[in-house]
Amino acid sequence: MSPFFVKAIQLLLSLSILIVLHELGHFIPAKLFKTRVEKFYLFFDVKFSLFKKKIGETVYGIGWLPLGGYVKISGMIDESMDKEQMAGPPQPWEFRSKPAWQRLIIMLGGVTVNIILGFLIYMAIIYTWGISYVGAEDMPNGFAVEESFKKYGFEDGDRIMAVNGEALEDVTDINHYLFMRDVETISVLHQNGQEETINIPEDIGTTMFESGVLRPFSALMPPVLDSIIKGSPADKSGLQEGDKILSLNGKEVKYWSDFNRLKAKDTTNVAMNVTYLRDDVENTVQVTPDEDGTFGVYPKTNFTVQHKNYSFVESISKGFDFGYWTLHDYVAQFKYVFTKKGASQVGGFGAIGNLFPDAWDWRAFWGTTAFISIILAFMNILPIPALDGGHVMFLLYEIIAGRKPNDKFMEYAQLVGFIILIALLLFANGNDIYRAITGK
Repeated sequence: MSPFFVKAIQLLLSLSILIVLHELGHFIPAKLFKTRVEKFYLFFDVKFSLFKKKIGETVYGIGWLPLGGYVKISGMIDESMDKEQMAGPPQPWEFRSKPAWQRLIIMLGGVTVNIILGFLIYMAIIYTWGISYVGAEDMPNGFAVEESFKKYGFEDGDRIMAVNGEALEDVTDINHYLFMRDVETISVLHQNGQEETINIPEDIGTTMFESGVLRPFSALMPPVLDSIIKGSPADKSGLQEGDKILSLNGKEVKYWSDFNRLKAKDTTNVAMNVTYLRDDVENTVQVTPDEDGTFGVYPKTNFTVQHKNYSFVESISKGFDFGYWTLHDYVAQFKYVFTKKGASQVGGFGAIGNLFPDAWDWRAFWGTTAFISIILAFMNILPIPALDGGHVMFLLYEIIAGRKPNDKFMEYAQLVGFIILIALLLFANGNDIYRAITGK
């Protein structure tokens, strides 16, 4: 099966699980508070349904448009815009007749389920598969440092000993920490044996984003080929496993990072002269990279990846910690969406689908599902009318002010919110289409 269909199936399965559980988060408290639920749908049933069945007072169904799902609760101004029902007198089983605190619980139910689900999945992943990591002692040759970061005091071969005074469990997380977290100091051990604590600028994350340098640290590895993709440009040129790259277009390559840096500077689809050492003999071949600039080669790693398993009790604490920082980091990077560059990188279903691997992998599937669940929780709680957060915002106003916004205002707010969501949906998926066409 092609990678596209593997990703599509994973995306559809993941969204189906998340949508059903999210809507159950609204459905269950609604039923507990004796509020009538008229419909419970996976996907939208515009004009017709793929399946529907009425059980009791609720119609359960599957729509044909996989853009989400919904529960239609009696007496609530929602995306159905059922003005006829709202024009009648309030009934005791309707949403609008319930106390504000009950309506608030009903509206927060979906987001709450998504957050809890994300945390539970992370706990299950850690308990089932454990965690792989690279400690400071597992990378004896240290990191290769991007040129723009050397001005802060970093050097090629630095080993990361601590961040804000605490050792990192996985030193390969250093780029993620710099971009997402509040990093004030990084303690490094230079190749000359001298240890130094380097102060980090407060706006380092913004600097990384604007410059496009999101991975200033990479493992310092020798430029020795470990494997070559069959049929790739490198394979066609005759390069073999074990070859040591000496230069690219006449420029010396000491480390794998040099190879990547020099390769990125040259125009893609232009033949490059690669000088390499094989059996103590120097040779030079021409390699024409693919359209995306790849050679199709992987380096020989010189660091050790450790693995740790967790008990059931340990996985609860570790999974909670992982879920918390996942949410924290997603919220932290959300500010970049409001920049010109960030807006251009917003993605829709294509971008979400690309989070899944090309081949089926249950660990990767559940990890991505947990991540999407936390994203959905955050996005749904945004104070935009038509989202759960919009309803929560008006309910909090009612609780504080002691009076409801009038129905006409709520109808207009819901309509405006719906238009905003459609615009965002078109924009995000339009970005996906643009990237697919242009390759950017």
